[in-house]
Amino acid sequence: MFVDSHCHLDFEDFRDRIPEVLDAMARAGVTHALCISVTLEDFPRVRALAEAHENLYASVGVHPDYPDAPPVTVEQLVGLAQHDKVIGIGETGLDYYRLTGDLEWQRERFRTHIRAARETGKPLIIHTRSAAEDTLRILREERADEVGGVLHCFTESQEVADGALELNFYISFSGIVTFKNAVALKEVAKRVPLDRMLIETDSPYLAPVPHRGKTNEPAFVRHVAEEIARLREQPLEEIAAATSANFFRLFKLSPVAASA
Repeated sequence: MFVDSHCHLDFEDFRDRIPEVLDAMARAGVTHALCISVTLEDFPRVRALAEAHENLYASVGVHPDYPDAPPVTVEQLVGLAQHDKVIGIGETGLDYYRLTGDLEWQRERFRTHIRAARETGKPLIIHTRSAAEDTLRILREERADEVGGVLHCFTESQEVADGALELNFYISFSGIVTFKNAVALKEVAKRVPLDRMLIETDSPYLAPVPHRGKTNEPAFVRHVAEEIARLREQPLEEIAAATSANFFRLFKLSPVAASA
C-alpha cells in the first residue's frame, strides 16, 4: 500500500471530483492521504474532508505564502488541533523565494506553529524554500526536535536533509524526484534512511512523470515510490511498506487506523 502524506484535496481543482479521486486512489493502492491546511479560513473544508472519509486526515496551519492572513496564535492552533482526524500542525515554515522584504512576520508565525506543535504533541509539516538555514535555525531554537515532523516536498541539499534528520524530522519526496533535471535530489533520495522517508504528491501541483503537466492527485504518489525504488535498487514493495509505516509512526496513528 501507499500513503500520500501531503495533498490539498480542498482546493478548487477537486471540488466536484472527490469520489472520483478516492476511487482512483483505491485502484492505485493508495490507502490513505493527509489533507493539508494552508489558511485557517479554509481549514473547515480540510477538516470536513477528513471527517467524511475514514482514510483521509487533516492538518491545521497557515502557509508562509499568505502574508495577508490574520495573525495566528498558539491558542488558536491548539484549539483547532483537538480533533481525532487532525494529526499535524502546518503547513508552516519559511519561503524566501516567493516573498521578499522584511519577513520577520513569517519567522514569528513559524515559531507560533512550532510552539503549538510542542503543546499538542502533534508533528510539524514544514515548507521551506530558499530559506533552509533559517528554517533549521528556528527549529533548533524552538526545540522542534521534541515533537518532530516532516520537511515536505523536499528539494534541498544532503546537508539540509542531514540537519533535519538530526532534529527528529522525516524527509518527504514529491513528484519532483521523477523529473529528469532533478539530479541532485535523486542523489538525496538514495541516501536518506528508508525509515525516515515519506512520499507525497502535493497535489494538485507537481504531477510526477508520466503525468507531468497534468493536475496531480493522490493516486499518482505510486510513481514517486516507483522512482525511489529504481534509484535505490530496492523492490517497490519495500519502499511502499516502509514509507507507509513511517507515516503512521510519525503521526501517531494506531494500527487499527493504519489498516482501515
